Amino acid sequence: MGALGALFMASLVFMSSKFQACEGEMSKFTLKRIKKVNKNGPYVGILTTTSSEMDPLLDSLKDDVSNSFNFQYIDCEGRRFHFGRIKKKKVIFAMTGKGMINAAVVAKLLLGLFDVRALLHFGTAANANPNLNIGDVTIPQFWAHTGLWNWQRYGDGPDDELPLESDGYFTREIGSLNFADYTNGGGEDNSDNILNSVWYQPEEIFPINQTPESSDQVFWVAVNRIFINLAKKLEGMKLKGCINNTLCLPTPPKVITVEKGSSSNIYLDNVAYRSFLNSKFKVTPVDMESAAIALASHQHKVPFIVFRALSDLAGERSTYSNGVHTFKSLATKNCAKVVLHFLKKMEIPKIEPM
Repeated sequence: MGALGALFMASLVFMSSKFQACEGEMSKFTLKRIKKVNKNGPYVGILTTTSSEMDPLLDSLKDDVSNSFNFQYIDCEGRRFHFGRIKKKKVIFAMTGKGMINAAVVAKLLLGLFDVRALLHFGTAANANPNLNIGDVTIPQFWAHTGLWNWQRYGDGPDDELPLESDGYFTREIGSLNFADYTNGGGEDNSDNILNSVWYQPEEIFPINQTPESSDQVFWVAVNRIFINLAKKLEGMKLKGCINNTLCLPTPPKVITVEKGSSSNIYLDNVAYRSFLNSKFKVTPVDMESAAIALASHQHKVPFIVFRALSDLAGERSTYSNGVHTFKSLATKNCAKVVLHFLKKMEIPKIEPM
């Protein structure tokens, strides 16, 4: 069972019904409030990772008289779910916190407790694509969790079967990373590495509308096609390129749909691995949360889309020292601007809640 698959199964322990996920912490009054909120739905869910990524979205609403800025909220499992209107859309939004587990838990709570028909996620990410630049807002068409591995024993090679592979538990179909390929200053005599190889594995997901304990094997999760087509119409948006009068991005930032993004519980600041992800999987943004949200959406059959602004070229020191510190705030504000435009144009999917 994959890491997120195990998490999803564990979540069943405290999600025995749609409104009992927080029974131990939640009063009857709060449960009534959730039911009341859902009667006023459906909603668009919005998730971001940190308060610094959420603040620009909230700040942009202060002067917009069409929006309700003083949102009500419900606290659950240590998380705060705000609800109100943004761009005339009913929304529920929350902060996930760092990493795949936090993101999966919050996405599961959001999709399990509330009548959410679409899920948007945004924030910043490392860049693995040398053809794009710091500040660009990327919208991948597919997401994968690239942190679930079968680490092969030393002495075995690509033609050797993995443990439990014959049982269908692991696979060599997705591909591997061979550590010997990255030996520094080696040569033929140093082409060996006792770390050997890791083989990438799909997640095991248990869709809520299938027979209990029947699962799907998923590596690439597709973003909703209608959402991608709408996002492509935003590619001509003008984004802010300067922090102040003297510090600007070297190239004007742009909105662009890309092929793929990846996530894992790894903060990527390494050129070699960044290059591997791009060449092997055609990945552009690399982060620690988006794939978990994609997988939760897949489990609930809720359409989703992710916006990630590139705050640095992973592992590479730019002219501006470390770009993640220099341009993160600018990238965050630009990303929030794109999300607001998308939210204004989107239609809430007409699907029945699970």
